[in-house]
Amino acid sequence: MADQIESAPPNAWQVQEAKARFSELLRASIEDGPQTVTRRGVPLAVLVSVEEWNARQKAASPTLKDLLLSATGRSNELVPPRERMNQRPSIRLR
Repeated sequence: MADQIESAPPNAWQVQEAKARFSELLRASIEDGPQTVTRRGVPLAVLVSVEEWNARQKAASPTLKDLLLSATGRSNELVPPRERMNQRPSIRLR
């Protein structure tokens, strides 16, 4: 279990401290960047400003316009691979 525990970043707040000083935590997330909330030294959550959240969301998922205007083709990803189909035995008519 000790391998899973990450060290708390310098901008970390313990849960109790985050509750008691939420206004300061909020101000710090806006002015100083993301703030990590920890419990017993284990990071649980990160508080970020709306501006940073929107920027990260936009960077994470391209829009349809971005995909259509991109230089790389994406048509190969849209068509699933075809399996070889078995042919029916031919029927001879008399």
